Formats: sequence, C-alpha cells, structure tokens
Amino acid sequence: MTTDVTTDSEAPAPTGLPDLRPLTQWPRLTSAIPRDAGVERRVAEILGQLTLEEKVGQMIQPELAELTPEDVRDYRIGSALNGAGIWPGGKRHASVADWVDTVDGFWAAAEECWQDRPFRVPFMWATDAVHGHNNVHGATIFPHNIGLGAAGDPDLVRRIGAVTGREVAATGMDWIFAPTVTTPRDRRWGRYYEGYGEDPTVVHAYGRAMVEGLQGDVAALRADGKVLATLKHWIADGGTENGADRGTARCSEDVLRDIHAQGFVAGIEAGAQSVMVSFSSWENPANYDHTPGRAEPYNDKVHGSRYLLTDVLKDTLGFDGIVISDWDAHAEVAGCSGGDAGYAINAGLDVLMIAGREHWQSVHRTTVEYVRDGVIPMARIDDAVSRVLRVKMRAGLWDKPRPRDRALTRAGSEVIGCAEHRALSREAARKSLVLLKNSAGLLPLSRTTRVLVTGSGADDLSKQCGGWTLTWQGDDVDRADLPGGTTLADAVRSVVGAEQCTVDPALEHADPAGFDVAVVALGEDSYAEMRGTLKPWRSLGYADLKLSYARDLDVLRRLHSAGLPAVSVFFTGRPLYSTEEINLSRAFVVAWLPGPYAQGITDVLFAGPDGSPAYDFQGRLPSSWPRTRDSAAVNRVPPHLPDYRVPAEETAPEGRYTALFPVGHGLSLHDPAPPPVALPSDELPAAPPPPPADGPLRVLDAEGTPYQLRVGGHNTWSRETVPLTGPLRLLILHTDPVPAPVGGTGLRLRFNGYPAFVYAESPTGTPADLRGHLNAGAHVRFLARVTEPPSAPLFLACHDDYPAQPGVDLAPRLREAAEGEWTEVSVPLTGLAAAGMDLRHVDVPFMLYTEGTASLEIADIGWRVPPVP
Repeated sequence: MTTDVTTDSEAPAPTGLPDLRPLTQWPRLTSAIPRDAGVERRVAEILGQLTLEEKVGQMIQPELAELTPEDVRDYRIGSALNGAGIWPGGKRHASVADWVDTVDGFWAAAEECWQDRPFRVPFMWATDAVHGHNNVHGATIFPHNIGLGAAGDPDLVRRIGAVTGREVAATGMDWIFAPTVTTPRDRRWGRYYEGYGEDPTVVHAYGRAMVEGLQGDVAALRADGKVLATLKHWIADGGTENGADRGTARCSEDVLRDIHAQGFVAGIEAGAQSVMVSFSSWENPANYDHTPGRAEPYNDKVHGSRYLLTDVLKDTLGFDGIVISDWDAHAEVAGCSGGDAGYAINAGLDVLMIAGREHWQSVHRTTVEYVRDGVIPMARIDDAVSRVLRVKMRAGLWDKPRPRDRALTRAGSEVIGCAEHRALSREAARKSLVLLKNSAGLLPLSRTTRVLVTGSGADDLSKQCGGWTLTWQGDDVDRADLPGGTTLADAVRSVVGAEQCTVDPALEHADPAGFDVAVVALGEDSYAEMRGTLKPWRSLGYADLKLSYARDLDVLRRLHSAGLPAVSVFFTGRPLYSTEEINLSRAFVVAWLPGPYAQGITDVLFAGPDGSPAYDFQGRLPSSWPRTRDSAAVNRVPPHLPDYRVPAEETAPEGRYTALFPVGHGLSLHDPAPPPVALPSDELPAAPPPPPADGPLRVLDAEGTPYQLRVGGHNTWSRETVPLTGPLRLLILHTDPVPAPVGGTGLRLRFNGYPAFVYAESPTGTPADLRGHLNAGAHVRFLARVTEPPSAPLFLACHDDYPAQPGVDLAPRLREAAEGEWTEVSVPLTGLAAAGMDLRHVDVPFMLYTEGTASLEIADIGWRVPPVP
C-alpha cells in the first residue's frame, strides 16, 4: 500500500546545499580518482605472480584480538582492523605509541611474507573512526552525524574529515570505515544518529564533503595525513521495516535510488575507495538468487545480492574500489556460515571482515577449495584482489615508509587530540544546536545568572558522546577516558563561576527558589546498533522509554511548579516525542550527541562578556520532529521527487502525523517569541488489563527450552545460537552443556571480560504480556554454581530489547555463594519492574549481561508463581 503525497508546504528546503534531481536510472559515475594505466599494469603484474592462497589472504580481514603477526605471515593476510573496545594489549588507555607499535608489528610481519619474492604487497590497517578517531584514548571526539546534519555546513564536515584522517594517520593506520551515508527513515532504528538526517539532499552533500576531507585528491591520498574512506552501508539500511537493525527494506528500486543511494553516488564521485555492505535485506524481484536450485534459497541479504553488489555498484555505477563486508555479515546470507562465505563472494564481496579466528581460517580454507572445485570462478577472485591492490596503490602504500617512520606517527602525541582539533569539535557542537523554543527571549543567559544545573545529563559525558566512544556502546566512559572532556555542568560552571552554579542532577538537594534559571540536561543513555533499536510496540515518547527518562520529566514538572524558568538541553540520537518537556521549558535546545566539549553549548546559551549574544543558533532540524508517540516513520516528502509515493513502511506526513517541527526548522536568537500557547499533546493510551498468570514460565529445565538461547555482544553482532549438545567458543563467552542437578541440561558460562549477554529469545519474536505474573508475585528463579565470581556487575534482565534497559545486579549475591556448590537465585518480578522492565512486552524472559569476567553454571531457569494459600 502506498500513499500519494505531492507537497509539504511547512518544510522549507535546506539552504546552501546543491539541489537533487530524480535518478530515473542508475547513473554511470565518474570518480575524482580515475583509473591510471600505470597502476593497472602494476596490479596485473603482481596479480599474475600471486598464488591462489595468497590471493585469498588479501581478501581476509581479521580483527586485532583474533590475529597475530604469525598469522599474517602464514596466510598472507592483506589487512586487519580493530573493533570498538579492542585496544593494543587490552589496554583501554593505550597510548599513541602503543597503537603505532601494534600496527607497525603487523606491517613488518606482512613484509616478511614477500622477502623472497620479486614483489611485495603492503599491509593495510582499518578502524571505525565514525566521529573522530573514537577508539583511541585522547583522540578528538566530534558530534555524531545527526548533529552535523543539523549544522547544514558541508565545509565543516570536510574539515572534520581532514582532522579525523590526520589523527588516524598519526597512529599508523590507513583506512577508516566512515562516512555513514545512510538515509535513516525510522526513528526506532538504533543507528539513526549515524546518518546525517532523513533528507537525501543533506546526505548527498555531506557524503561528498567527508570523502574529500578524509582522502583529498589523487596526490593528497598518497601523502601522509590522508586515509582511505568507506561509504556505508550499501544500501537502504536506514529504510528497513519498523526500523529493525539488520532488518528488511521493501521499498521500490526508485526509492532505493532516489532516497537511499544519494550519499553513495556523491561519495563515489568524490573518489571513495571502499564501500561497506549493509547487514540488512532488500526484498524486491530485482534482487535475484544468483545460484538457484540450492537447498537453501537466497534470503535477500544485501551481502548475498549479486544484483546490488555487482550489477549495480560495480558494473553500472562503475565503482572500481573495494567492496567490503560488515563484521561477520557473510554468515547471515543463506547458504553461508561463519566459516563459509562462498555465496557472498560470488555475489561480489572483495574483502571479508571476519572476527573469530576459527572462522577466518575456515573462510580462507573453504574459499581456496571452492575455487579449485569450480564453485567460485578464478575470475571472481582476481576481480577482488585486483581491487585490493588498486586501492593500496592509490593510497601510496608501496611508497610510504613503515608506520613507525611516517612523519605524523613520529609526532603522534602532538597531533592526537591537539587544541586546534578540539576547537573544531567545539565549533561543530555549537553549530549543530537547534533551538525549538525561546519564550520571552530568555536566551542568551546573563553570565551573572544564578544557575541550577539538573537533569540526568547534567554531568554525564557518555550521554553527550553516545555510542562508538572508546567502547562499542560508549555507555561506560568517564572523565579518565576523555581527557579534556567537559560536561554541561562543567561548562556552565566555567561561565558563571562555581559560586553562582549548583549541580544537582536528580534535584534531590537544591531549592529552586535560590536560583534565577535552571539548565536541565536530559536525554538518551548511550547506545550503539541493535542495543538502541526500539521494538515496534514501543512508544517514541522520551519519558515512556525508561524510568530514568521519566524522572527527567518529573524534574521539569517540579521546576515548573516552583516557578523557576527552565532551559532544557536535549541529548539525543534521534527526534523523540517530547511535547510535555518542551511545554514545561522556557527554552528548549536540541543538542543531539555533541561530544565531550560542552563549551560549544554554553557558547550559545550564554551571552558574551559584554552582554550581547556571542553566537547565534545555526542548527536546523535534519529530521522531522514527531507530533505523536507513534510517528516513528514519518518523514518530509523529498522536494526533488514531485511524484513521490510514500512507501508502505512509512507514514504520510498528514493529519495527526504532520510534523510538530519540520525539516529545516530552527529558531535564532533574533526571532520574535511566539505567543505562549502550549503545543498539542498526544495522550498515552491506557494499558489493557493484564492477562492472568497461567502457571510457571519455562525457560530451561529438565524438559529443555521453548526459547532460542543466544549470545550477543562485542564482536558477536550476528548473535550466535547456544547449543545444548556441545561447546560454543567465542571471544566474549564460552558455553558448555552440563548436567543439571534436577535432571536435564544446564549451561556452563565463561564470560571473558568483553560486553556479552546470553539470553532466551522468543522463537517467533512476538512479545508476551506477563504482568499477570507480576501481580501473582512471581520470581525469576534459577540454580547457579559459581566457580569464578563476577569481576564486574552481572545483570539479570527480562525485556523486549538488548541491554539498553537496566537490570538487577546479581554480582553481590553470586560473590557470596559457596564456591562450587549449587545455590538458588531468585529475583522477584517486583524488583525487575522497579528497575524499569516493561513486563507488558516480553520476548526475552531471561538475560544475563556483563562486561567483566565470571564463570558459573546455570540450570532450571524459569518464572515461578508461588502457590495459592
């Protein structure tokens, strides 16, 4: 079903950006880095001397934690990466020198591969530098892309790209997995903030600008200080149904081109040398099965789409760089597995990013076998390796010295996080702020104002920075992790002075009567990927999502009752329904995820020393602001598409779904204040009565389990199934079946010190309303035998999504348990409900999560209802 919509008169077009035109067909693109005859001759010469095993080695990209220099020599590995939260020697605060030494060691190992050959193939190191060099301690962190989209400044993005490339090069690395040029169309998606906004005009302009900043022109790319850029994720990962991470897009090919391809078109024209493929699927007749008749038909995953990877991206668009997989994503293609990527390689993948050691070795082995057996044509391998060699040559890797001897690495500590770079981040934060309300001209505030700083984000660097900050989720970073970082409380204090500023995040101690104004910092906790995705049944209302968010609303209500004017600063990775919060605020500023330098916020909130505005608000909404709690997929109708038909996965911006504030909206300090009329609210519907509990809920007992037992976490993003018949060995977690003391099978769990969660998932994905168990006084109960107590909090949770919600910490009671003896662990549902579990929508009735180490056995898991007396 589609809806015809022709215009949205409320939504002004972005200013200062090139106009887009409809793409009636896939265009042939001309790259700013064209083919070079000399390079092509050298590529052909080297390719002709490589053995099959050496060629396949150039196609494998393992992760630092699962690779050794000896592996590079043995398998002729062509590149490696460090994932989020993986550091040299496991040191969270590894120095720049540590990083350079690590990269240099692998580079040297690769050189040894070719010492007896008449040629050499340099090694390449890649990293996720998505908002600065964010995995390196001390590096400059920039606002996430959604905030940059609000700034509306391609030159700013180009400068950020240049600084990011310079810092990455200062650690000896060559290649980054950025920019993300998705066009996010559903606010429930946990990666929404990785996109520049819902408007393809912005994505198109920024995709070009970021590539230009990172790579420069042909000559600059070969010099020190520039790195290879990667456009991601090809294609339509922002257009999946219900905003599901790794979900399915069902849009037409016209929408695919005109909405979701615009950033790729501009980035390829700018010379991007790599494109990363999306975990998501595209369900469309054009997306054919390139090897029909197999036992397992193709499942529409883009990683297995010959149409999108080869026919469109390579052959039609003319992209001649590297097509790289996402992390272990080949395993999700039908007919493939962690150790078998044959179908995906034949679809057009050139480099396979594979985390687990056993898996990448298996992919190397099976790929060689497939070529020898004729399953994978040698021509497909030669195409892939030619692209790898071509990109390495364009990056000047044959001419650059070893990493430790490059000019920027020798001055690395002076480059990483230098004052000039942090000043640019502060500028970006300042320019990204969007002013939605400024009643009675409250802003800018006087520097002599007595200020109360409150709200959950008042003194919280993780809320300011968001995910992909030193760690994958970025939810555990503190001041020690972000040298030079300043919270909003710090920044306000530095403006008005400590004697004029009181910080009370929960408003537990301060009396509002003693202040002139409250600065209320509220917003989302940090998350990345699926851990931030909201399930279809969740509200888009900020205060509906977590108890801690509801407490922010309560703070605003209390301030309003006390008559203290509130300036709300909203940290968020996406537009959320927040009408009551806006109505209770005298001024409301959307700060997005601005990074650790909150002075960029106070630059605009406060007047200059002379009392006049120091800076004005420049930001304009890059995405529509929702009017209702269920406006998750309501977007501006693209003005460059006069005959646009809203896809069935989206909702037309009409009636109650008309945007509260459209794309391009944003006030300045000079705009007249509107009449003091409250914005229309969307009432939260009453919950239906809970169904009665129908006895105990089985999770894992003597009869087995009705659920799917799964493992997820760092470097296991495809979520592995836990077998009850044999061992599972992952970097993050080891599992083994063990006899349960009450009969049947239990599980031995060994958590290895990485973010990891083991959970029971509904096989249908349909949540159950289990509030009846709460009313019946049920407990979540299981037996545990501890052999190594938890080194960090170990949470029990039962909710409808990944551990973005809080849980109940079991570590204290597990540490008290007698070592080696079975004990009962019983947690009342009242405790889980008090922690914020949504018991109306439960599709994961049992989850254990930790970022530390622990070893324990668990058995006889279930929800127990006490007998009726």
